[in-house]
Amino acid sequence: MSKAAIDIDNLPYADGDFYAFEQLLTQKEQDRLAEVRSFLDREVKPIAVDCWNRGEFPTELIPKLAEIDLVSPVRRQGYSNLFAGILHAEATRADASIATFLGVHDGLFTGSIEALASQEQQEAWLPDIYALKKIGAFGLTEPLGGSDVAGGTRTTARREGDSWILNGAKRWIGNATFSDWVVIYARDLADNQVKGFMVDTSLPGYAATKIENKISLRTVQNADITLDNVVVPDFFKLANANSFRDTNKVLKVTRLAVAWQAVGLQLAAFDVARRYAVERQQFGRPLASFQLVQDQLVQILGNTVSSMGMMVRLAQLEDAGIARDEQSALAKAFTTARMRDSVAMGRNILGGNGIVTDYGMAKIFADAEAIYSYEGTQEINTLVTGRAITGVSAIV
Repeated sequence: MSKAAIDIDNLPYADGDFYAFEQLLTQKEQDRLAEVRSFLDREVKPIAVDCWNRGEFPTELIPKLAEIDLVSPVRRQGYSNLFAGILHAEATRADASIATFLGVHDGLFTGSIEALASQEQQEAWLPDIYALKKIGAFGLTEPLGGSDVAGGTRTTARREGDSWILNGAKRWIGNATFSDWVVIYARDLADNQVKGFMVDTSLPGYAATKIENKISLRTVQNADITLDNVVVPDFFKLANANSFRDTNKVLKVTRLAVAWQAVGLQLAAFDVARRYAVERQQFGRPLASFQLVQDQLVQILGNTVSSMGMMVRLAQLEDAGIARDEQSALAKAFTTARMRDSVAMGRNILGGNGIVTDYGMAKIFADAEAIYSYEGTQEINTLVTGRAITGVSAIV
């Protein structure tokens, strides 16, 4: 088959949805998904690699993201969890860094307020948050606390009259270099429980320093945060965030979002690898005409379909209100493992061109490493699932 005989822009199964999962969405949701896809193709994809190479966030994109209105599709806009998941996968497919920005602002930050703030607090804060007039961050992980942060939070909160005094440090906090607010989780010295606080980033004693030299999600502005006697009025203590059990309500949902990211990044790897295999000529014919290349493409597709099938069912359980923490943990562990395999095969199909960002695959390959690790490592999510099926904890 000659190169001229292949219609590059009209390949079969163009959306990569091999089992037509998107047909489970309502027509309204399918139309909305098409609108967002068009936006991502127009506004995000063309700038994604350049921003990643420079390690800079395109703040000029924020008003456009506000206009397309992507924040809180379930709680505020009434869409299904299935739609929200597929939407997040599509954002990741366009650029994992922009999807992570949205995941931090919407899932972690906004999710904390929706789940743990009082009605009065929500009414005061959410309108500007939904409109992206105020950008948020989520401060849980610490320099010496990652997987063990549930019982090892070192950042402290001390009640003093009508205020709280926060001291400590946080690490890997996305959006924190330019956010207006950050939800800080700190251990109350009075009862040793982890509580949540809405912190204005302009307060004295608060500082955020960008983490440099990353090899993954370079567009995301991760920061080290220090809190030196930061005074937070009592109104800004999240009313319903009084233990780590409360915090975990947010993490359960955002763990699902990361699993959807793993789906989206596999779709991105499939997009790039398939197009390259069809366009690239080797030995006088398209790379895609070789059996071993088709085998790898099919493996990527199979990984993607199996990951998406798991996520579709879990979204249905979420919509029914019966999803469990261990199901989220298994989903995150499983989909990110499949993702790692998929992006490695995708990079291999591109050969040497797979290690430069010009072709897109190197960025996809590198971004997968962060998604594999955050929102619970492979090991921790495996052990959460293992505890659920045996009744025995092996975490410590």
